[in-house]
Amino acid sequence: MPEQIKDNFTVLYEIAQKINSILDQQELLDKVLEIAMSHLDAERGFIVMVDDSAVHGFNVVVAKNFSSEKDARESAASSSVIKKVLTSGEPVLTFDALSDERFEASRSIVAQQILSITCVPLRLQDKTTGAIYLDSTKSRGKFNAETMKFLAVFGNLAAVAVENAQRYDNLKTENARLKNEVSSVNLFPGIIGKSKAWKAALDLVQRVIDTDVSILITGESGTGKELIARAIHGQGRRRDKAFMAINCSAIPEQLLESELFGYKRGAFTGANVDKKGLIEHADGGTLLLDEVGDLSASLQAKMLRVLQEKEIRRLGDVESRKVDVRVIAATNKDLREETQSGNFREDLYFRLNIVEIHLPPLRNRAEDIPVLINYFMKKACETHGRNVKAIDSNAMFVLLKHPWYGNVRELQNVIERAVVLSRGEELTEEDLRLQKYTEEELIRSGLTLDEFERKLVEKTLAESSGNRTRTAEKLGVSLRWLQYRLKEWGGDAR
Repeated sequence: MPEQIKDNFTVLYEIAQKINSILDQQELLDKVLEIAMSHLDAERGFIVMVDDSAVHGFNVVVAKNFSSEKDARESAASSSVIKKVLTSGEPVLTFDALSDERFEASRSIVAQQILSITCVPLRLQDKTTGAIYLDSTKSRGKFNAETMKFLAVFGNLAAVAVENAQRYDNLKTENARLKNEVSSVNLFPGIIGKSKAWKAALDLVQRVIDTDVSILITGESGTGKELIARAIHGQGRRRDKAFMAINCSAIPEQLLESELFGYKRGAFTGANVDKKGLIEHADGGTLLLDEVGDLSASLQAKMLRVLQEKEIRRLGDVESRKVDVRVIAATNKDLREETQSGNFREDLYFRLNIVEIHLPPLRNRAEDIPVLINYFMKKACETHGRNVKAIDSNAMFVLLKHPWYGNVRELQNVIERAVVLSRGEELTEEDLRLQKYTEEELIRSGLTLDEFERKLVEKTLAESSGNRTRTAEKLGVSLRWLQYRLKEWGGDAR
């Protein structure tokens, strides 16, 4: 066996080891061209890969010793050799390109005075996926028959290696996509859902976690606004600092101001010591303004100053204090509508609403209901020492058809109550004791959501003999929320 053939086999063995250990596609292509040019002492070379979406049907993916990338692309585009190899799937070798009648019409060969050319296809399972092109402008007979044999085997090895690298790149991309999807859906404990609407909301959550922008979380009562706010803080860069939350609708204005901003000793009767407000306590961390739409006009102005100037002034104080607080606001009101009606400052609205995350109501994400039921059932069993393992089909049907005006909070309360009251290992419709709605109540024309809410609260309150605690439990809302709504509607205290 001639020494050259032995050398080629040795080189091919070494090449196979090298290129099969490279999984990055671009790095691999660079190495393939480098090996081919070095072993055959070529002056210039490039590799093209077939791409049906490209102008010429292929792209130059790596090139060496051309004056520029543009020059390499133009040489490939005008090369009759490349076109011939990609079309036929057969290698091309010319010892004297200028005299080769096959390329008499090739302007690029004449213009660049190319003397020797070899080009072999990259073939995989009888499919041409690309080509390796090498040439020389200095000597005729640069490449020979042994060159062709070597490159033919080398091209097959390279094609397999490139295919492996492409698959590896695709796997990495798919893995990253799946990780992102899984982390979006199961980003935080207790935040459950797989519906498209819920995934869209969580995708926004994931994007803003590592930023300090102000966020406005909107959605009906019970959709999980505070849970999302705590998740943003708990996974963000401020997680090691305090998270402070306050419900702006549940505290009288005078008390709310002192709770937020604190006070100096002697600021009012009973102010015997200096006291920090929640904003100062949240310095370095996050402040959640729940039901921000219920802030009074004066407090809106003061919160605007906090956002603009990053400072607060305690009640009765003459000095301002710098604070570094990320503000997350939450509301079940339409703040844009509130600004148009003059109830909410437009400048504060825009300051708070850098990013809005809308949490869809449960009735718009029915596919999440079974998942939530299972989660709340297991949680209730652990808490109350029950052994409920399933829910019967009738009960599930009722839960899926229920309008859930109390949203996830209502569903959680219903499932917890059912688990506690259940007599066996399977929840039944009887265990649910779910509030029923008449067709007239659900679809009566002209009934606004606020009107329906009031009608439902008043009816449930009457059924509960005026007991607010029992009414709140039936509705799946907090007692604080119920008391506020009754006060807003002018309901008598009981």
